[in-house]
Amino acid sequence: MPATTSVMRSEIAEQPEALRRTFAELLPRRPEIESLGRATRQVLFLARGSSDNAAVYGGYLLQAHTGRLATLGSPSIATAYGARVDLSGVLAVAISQSGETEEIVETMRWAADCGARTVGVTNGADSPLAAEADVALVTQAGNEVAVPATKTYDTQLAALAVLALGLGANLDPGDLERVADGIEQTLAAPTDAVEEIVERMVAVQGAVISGRGMAFSTALEAALKLKEACYLHAMGLSYADLLHGPIAVVDPRTPALLVAAPSGPTLQGTVALAERARSAGAPVFGFGGGDALAAASDLSVPVPDVPEWVAPMNLIVPAQLLTEHLARRLGYDPDVPRGLDKVTQTS
Repeated sequence: MPATTSVMRSEIAEQPEALRRTFAELLPRRPEIESLGRATRQVLFLARGSSDNAAVYGGYLLQAHTGRLATLGSPSIATAYGARVDLSGVLAVAISQSGETEEIVETMRWAADCGARTVGVTNGADSPLAAEADVALVTQAGNEVAVPATKTYDTQLAALAVLALGLGANLDPGDLERVADGIEQTLAAPTDAVEEIVERMVAVQGAVISGRGMAFSTALEAALKLKEACYLHAMGLSYADLLHGPIAVVDPRTPALLVAAPSGPTLQGTVALAERARSAGAPVFGFGGGDALAAASDLSVPVPDVPEWVAPMNLIVPAQLLTEHLARRLGYDPDVPRGLDKVTQTS
């Protein structure tokens, strides 16, 4: 049986200070980002796993607030197919927690050789990714021991928020100061709702996790965590995609975990999805979304009221807590999920 506490839980608790350190380190780098951005017109993200989920947040953020097209790259185009692509005018943003994932480092080199300028987002200050990028945004998460990424993921979101500011997003940098304070509130709040959700998920085989826009990244990352540490068949979907067919799997045996910022253009659609899922008899658990999503959910975990563009940094924390608690409740060690290593190498 796993211990009653875990390294993962300790690292979740370290996130407020990790975020404060990361913002202090990276916000002064905005002029470098701005200078690099002047030579580019669109952004290509290169990542895998949790880092790819962070890239989804970056893509929505940049397109909504900088007017730049931002897309997710396919590393296999470089590593498996060896294709040549004209990347002149492209800012390639490679994201890797360790900075040592060979596929991502190789793909960033390929992008540079194809004409792109490069940014590396990593927690590895001495890593190949940091050394070879035109600009390295090194997060300040500290050493992360548990295999499931928590503080390294959230500090990646922080780095991408700074990237957006450097690329001209007309957003208030002061909003970033509210993120760590909000996470501290979440960590200090009573855990009754999370514990009850855990008890209601002990017997399920799968779950649907859904959000849209900025919160879509949170749905993907929450699903990944539940798969990694709890071995659930968890699907992370945009609610727009969910409504196009997979909604059929939402039933009394398959809970829907819905995530949303306290405000923003996708909140009402998330509330409508909650109402539809409940009408199908599915348990509905809301994360964030303010009073509106709480009222439409069976159980809800509040998230402090922060602007939508920074909300994903707060929204992921209840999902991390749920994953850690559920894994232990099921008798698993959340620190060392089976079949996983801290650095995953693919080709």
